[in-house]
Amino acid sequence: MGQPVREYLLTLCVTAAVTYLLTGPVRKFAIAAGAMPEIRARDVHREPTPRLGGIAMFGGLCAALLVAAHLTNLKSVFESNEPRALLSGATLIWILGVLDDKWGVDALVKLGGQMIAAGVMVLQGLTILWIPVPGIGTVSLSPWQGTLLTVALVVITINAVNFVDGLDGLASGMVCIAAAAFFMYAYRMWFGYGIEAAAPATLFSVALMGMCLGFLPHNMHPARIFMGDSGSMLIGLVLAAGAVSVTGQVDPDLLNQKAGSVREATHAMVPVYIPLLLPLTVIAVPVADLVLAIVRRTWKGQSPFAADRGHLHHRLLEIGHSHSRAVLIMYFWSALIAFGAVAYSVNNASGWVVMGIVLLSAVGLGLLLMPRFTPRAPRWAEWMVPPRYRRRAHLGAAGTAGAQDAQTAGAARTEARGEREDGGLPVPAGVNGATAIGDRSRFVDRRKAGSRH
Repeated sequence: MGQPVREYLLTLCVTAAVTYLLTGPVRKFAIAAGAMPEIRARDVHREPTPRLGGIAMFGGLCAALLVAAHLTNLKSVFESNEPRALLSGATLIWILGVLDDKWGVDALVKLGGQMIAAGVMVLQGLTILWIPVPGIGTVSLSPWQGTLLTVALVVITINAVNFVDGLDGLASGMVCIAAAAFFMYAYRMWFGYGIEAAAPATLFSVALMGMCLGFLPHNMHPARIFMGDSGSMLIGLVLAAGAVSVTGQVDPDLLNQKAGSVREATHAMVPVYIPLLLPLTVIAVPVADLVLAIVRRTWKGQSPFAADRGHLHHRLLEIGHSHSRAVLIMYFWSALIAFGAVAYSVNNASGWVVMGIVLLSAVGLGLLLMPRFTPRAPRWAEWMVPPRYRRRAHLGAAGTAGAQDAQTAGAARTEARGEREDGGLPVPAGVNGATAIGDRSRFVDRRKAGSRH
């Protein structure tokens, strides 16, 4: 058991490192290529931010597959066509996303491209072959039934992740949580029950975690780069590929043979039925947002693909939550649903799991009702959290800190009203006061020098 864990950890670290190191050069390339669309009415950021972060994430995926192909316990995964099918579909969806980030692609064209990418994976063997139905047993699917179900699952997952990509670090963090939950489930299927058909899904989940973890430091608020459609559609496809692999490739009858008594077999079948729900539970929040958006837009007589500010993360901002709190709340609900489903599938005392989920849901509702509440970290953990969560007594002299806070708050209110001391248009700052076009102070100096001349 130790050797596979080390190999998965190595793959995770390599994927995260490659993605992290590539994101910086990709940001410079995106700025030079002009992949910085104008701010739209539904956007919550206040300055043009480069996209194309999916280029770095695709590099991390390629690195993960390359490293895993040379590891002792993971190279057996490549004896099947599933890694090749994933790479083929990911390449197509990534190219489509890059074109959309730079020039923009019609919504129907993107939908067609998503279906083509899913169809390519089906043609190479990554498809749902059978599904377990409670009360009936294992139901084998005909080729066209498996194709339709696979394409539908892939398209729904891609668009759900794409729809939720509206706040800094939201999509990458939620998908990372989903991938972690899926890894725990698939790893148990492979090494717990000895089902080798779950090995590809385990590898896909590790690669997806590395892609998201490597990109998150650049994408946390305030984001220096966005993943764009090239990244959101890519991670959505990888997540869907893992779900398709573990759902349609694992034979439920084989799991029954691995179990001993009838009681063990009955409980062992719970993880087999879970794949029917787990692909949706790990992205339950994005899928709910997707469904609500379609209903809301069609009710207003708009196209389902029309953009608006009615998403769940927009509503969290409207009721008073800060950007960071809104993201953390979405993380909380995603982790609660995803890991709750996994815990329910592996724990004999499922009643206690349900009670725990109910209690945590109550905590989540309490957080939603306190948008102005700012938690404070304990003193021993202050070095691990941002300064706004630390106790003021440890930030320096009280008077100096208070003056700086008042000055910062006044500047924020001035920018919120669209005003500037020099009378110019607001140029919101990014990390350390920098904008996408350079340092704030130098930009203001140039504006003043130009006005004098």
